[in-house]
Amino acid sequence: MTFEWDLVKAKANMLRHGVDFADAATSFNDVHALTVIDPDSETEERHLTVAQDVNGRVLVTCFAFRGNSIRIISSRKASPGERRRYEVI
Repeated sequence: MTFEWDLVKAKANMLRHGVDFADAATSFNDVHALTVIDPDSETEERHLTVAQDVNGRVLVTCFAFRGNSIRIISSRKASPGERRRYEVI
């Protein structure tokens, strides 16, 4: 799997949510990840994944498939409710 992202967006995400996109990319290795189509996306098909990153944080990551790559759009720490749903698995 290859990942890509916009560098300006990645910096803004780090400032806003404290999550580096490189760390978010590691969450795609989580075998317990939950992925759904983002129902709020209006411009392209986007997906949301709730998964644990290499640092043990449960993250919600928004992404889109771009050819053979995964383009990370945003990532944040999961809310308590999202974390509980993830931990049920």
